Amino acid sequence: MITILIAIFLIQIVYVTFFTLRMILTLKNQRYYAAGISCIEITIYVLGLNMVLQYLNQPISLIVYALGYGLGVLVGTWIEEKIALGYVTLRIIVNDPDTQLANQLRDSGYGVTCWLGSGRDGHRMMFEVLAKRKNQKKLYQSILEMEPKAFIVTYEPTQLHGGFWTKSTRR
Repeated sequence: MITILIAIFLIQIVYVTFFTLRMILTLKNQRYYAAGISCIEITIYVLGLNMVLQYLNQPISLIVYALGYGLGVLVGTWIEEKIALGYVTLRIIVNDPDTQLANQLRDSGYGVTCWLGSGRDGHRMMFEVLAKRKNQKKLYQSILEMEPKAFIVTYEPTQLHGGFWTKSTRR
């Protein structure tokens, strides 16, 4: 019975990992990769479910199945974080309108658009920076090193059009 429980647990981890990656790829508009993964995913799912149904009279098999599911979600999201598909946009607001942040970020290879904004307590410098998601943490840390009091909002764009980024994203 231990061998069956280990098999159920591992199958469930693999299945849910594939499920999680497929969902993320679908959301990132990577439909062909998602379709390929779904073929493997459903095969693993049927095998795992079949094993659990054979041992349904053993509550431990259902518990192991559920634990494998939870761990599979964690493994799938961990893998996706390492792959870091797509892009991220950072909106940055700095109190000092004379900051050199734009030039420093451009010197580091980032595209930066900036404009002057008005806040409650005066003028603020506003920035928008587009970067690959895998560079997000490094960019975030760089900004905080240059402007420790910066206000930063991060979001993921779903489509890109125009500008110098579109040339590199099509490659």
